[in-house]
Amino acid sequence: MQYSDTISVVGAGSWGTALALVLARNGYRVYLWSHDPDHVERMSRERANLRYLPDAPFPAELRPVAELEIALRDVQEVLVVVPSAVFSRVLEQMAPLLAKHARVTWATKGLDADTGNPLHCTAERLLPGRALAVLSGPSFAREVAKGLPTAVTVASRNVAFAHELADAFHNESFRVYTSDDMLGVELGGAVKNVLAIATGIADGLGMGANARAGLITRGLAELRRLGRAMQARSETFMGLSGMGDLILTCTDDQSRNRRMGLALGQGIPAAQALQQIGQTVEGLQTTADVHRLARRMGVEMPICEQVHLVLSQHLSAKAAAANLMLRKRKSELD
Repeated sequence: MQYSDTISVVGAGSWGTALALVLARNGYRVYLWSHDPDHVERMSRERANLRYLPDAPFPAELRPVAELEIALRDVQEVLVVVPSAVFSRVLEQMAPLLAKHARVTWATKGLDADTGNPLHCTAERLLPGRALAVLSGPSFAREVAKGLPTAVTVASRNVAFAHELADAFHNESFRVYTSDDMLGVELGGAVKNVLAIATGIADGLGMGANARAGLITRGLAELRRLGRAMQARSETFMGLSGMGDLILTCTDDQSRNRRMGLALGQGIPAAQALQQIGQTVEGLQTTADVHRLARRMGVEMPICEQVHLVLSQHLSAKAAAANLMLRKRKSELD
């Protein structure tokens, strides 16, 4: 099966819109679906998503739509880019509307909010028998929309599908690598959100560059430990969707998760910080999901654990930092 010339992007936030722009600029006809009819009307009238990407005009090939039935009708390629908290709900709505041979990719970074499982488990359950893939990596939507150089990974157990996806997205400023380790790619995209909150907290407390580097490195160790327990490939976490995305989100203030951590470190309540950020902060939900998954797998993830305590039990940022520094000494390779 060859990649279709028409693609539906389900989710018109900043990341969904940026990926729709990449595909439309590559010459594909793209439907961009939003659940909000008023948002669709504005995007159609203004030929841009001014709410999230005001400096990125829509190509003629990009069509905003409010009806999911229209977005999915007879379309063979679907890209889902919605928050992880509603991922399963959106797939449930999509399932009866999908064309017989439609293939589904997602660029959502997180875990299933209901089960705590990686998203491919949810997709396999709700969309049985379909070709599935995930796109992830170090990528801020605004930079992608501007056409700045970006490299990501697409992963699928269907190797041919992964290569077709890479061909569809690839251009002179958007480089795409392939993988068959869907689990590893998904875990990297989820856990890095929690670790970005942690490094933001440290910087909000004024703990310095040494602390930031230590958190990133030990956070990567936690990610690899979880991946090993779940039988993902260790080398995946040293790639774009692991270390690459972790470095990006932990060090640049374009990251909503890092900005949330900065606010928490400065003593600003999470609800107030979320209102100031004005968009979904995936790490808030993902922290609870990662905590649940780590406990289920019997994996020690102390940094993620402390972020969970700050968010769920109102532990102070200073106390969380002290808890990490006062842990029993151990070998770095444990």
